[in-house]
This record gives sequence, structure tokens and C-alpha cells, in this order.
Amino acid sequence: MAKGRILIVEDDFDISNMLRIYFSGQGYDVNVAPRGGDALTLARQQLPHLLVLDIMLPDMDGYAVCRELRQTTRTSHIPIIFLTQKDERSDRITGLELGADDYITKPFDIEELKLRVQNAIARSERENLTDPRSGLPSGRLIEEQLRRLMRATGWAFMDCKLNSFDPFKEVYGFVAGDEVLRFAALLIKEVLDDNGTPNDFIGHAGGENFVIISTEGNAATIRNQIKTRFAEEVKTHYSFVDRERGYILARGADNTDKQVPLMTLSMGVVTASNQFSDIREITEMAAEARRNDTV
Repeated sequence: MAKGRILIVEDDFDISNMLRIYFSGQGYDVNVAPRGGDALTLARQQLPHLLVLDIMLPDMDGYAVCRELRQTTRTSHIPIIFLTQKDERSDRITGLELGADDYITKPFDIEELKLRVQNAIARSERENLTDPRSGLPSGRLIEEQLRRLMRATGWAFMDCKLNSFDPFKEVYGFVAGDEVLRFAALLIKEVLDDNGTPNDFIGHAGGENFVIISTEGNAATIRNQIKTRFAEEVKTHYSFVDRERGYILARGADNTDKQVPLMTLSMGVVTASNQFSDIREITEMAAEARRNDTV
């Protein structure tokens, strides 16, 4: 299991290639973007655990990239470490004012950068900002988005749960379970890229539960596509035998094997057309709608 996903934003091939090789060897999934525009696209699609961001880029500077990431709901939580040749106080202050988490100057000590990366990712997880398996916002960030809904209009909140996840994990192991969670997160992001807006929010509420915030007009399409794609594509995580028969054999409470259906995804949707007095009412109504989702 990888330690996390890192996006290197650097137009110097020698530096970016060296960082890619080094951090891959440290157990991270690493992607490289040579331009700021590429970085914005990859960050939205992949939601890395951290960006190492050069300030001097050919199409837009790192400050503009950082500003755009911080102003976009889906990427606002991602830790950013600036990488630059400048060592002036004003440049460091500018980056920190824009929301960067750290700053390191070229030429840099690779061991120091490794520690800064480790610390930034660990801090994000420790502060209950992201889930370490999916890299998605969790805990406090989800609550902040829910509070924002109380002042907004035209939104849709979706409560998602993977059915039969625990028996799957019992049979196939926790590593396979984590792979399914990452698969589900990626699938949700792909559907939102195709049918939502850049400011749609995806969160990992814990375990097999995810949340989505989109617009009321897009909710039905997003729900239908996620459920349909998940039911079909999750089959690749099962053995050929289990796929063919359509169930797994899992040990029940009476210590006998029970037939458990392949995983599906239930979703409950609530919209701003309802009246809510606090965020708990939103989550309770969405959870009830999800429990009643049998389609």
C-alpha cells in the first residue's frame, strides 16, 4: 500500500524526474505536471495527498496555481509545499498568505524535503482533514462544508455507503478493502468531472461511507451513474469464481458460511428544497434516504 499520492509540479525535467524516482522509491504514488494548467487538472482528477509546487512555471506561476487550488472546493484541503530558487522573505510570506503549508528553497536537501512531505501529510491526517486511504476530505472538512450549505441554495447532499463491504474485507483482507475504497473515491471523482462542477465536494466520512455535495439539478444524473458504474466495475475486485456465481461465502455469526451478494452502493439524496435548522438534520435525512435506497 502506497504512503500517499504526491503531485510534483516542476518544469525542469531533471528535477522532476529525480523527485519522481526518489519518492516512488520511498513508497509514494507520484505524478508529474510540467505546467500549472496540467497541475490544476491532475489535482482535481486525482486529489493527491500533497503537492510539491515550483513557483517558476512556463504558463502560470506557482502562486496562481496555489490560489486556484485554494479557491476550488474539491482541492482546497490539499497540502502544498512550495519549491523555488528564491529565498526572499517577501516570497515566503506571499506563499504562506495564499495558503501554502511549507516552503523549501533550491538547491534543497532531499532528506529534508522527504521529512517535510511526511510531516505535511501526517499533519493533515492528524488534524482529521483527510482520510489516509482515499486521500479525500474527512471529519472537520466535511462539517465545514455542511455548515456552508446552511447559508446556500440550490445544493444537493448525497450520503453513499458500500453494501456488503465488511464481508468482502473479511474474505479478501484489509488490503483489498482499502483498494475498493480508493476505487470508489476515484469513480466518484470521474462521475463528478463528467457531470458536476469544479466546486462539487467529495468527502470520506469513514469506513465505507462517502458524501457528495453537488447541485440540485445534477444530483439525479450523478446518483444514477455512480450506482450503475460501481455495481459493474467493482466486480473486478472479486475472483473469477465469485464474479461468476454472483456472491461470496463469508463466515456468519453462527460460524457457518453464508452467501453474501457482491458489493453495491446505496445513495440517499437531500436537497436545499427542504428546510433545515442544523447540519445534523441534513445528515439524518440523507442517511434515512440511503437506508431506503433499494433501486
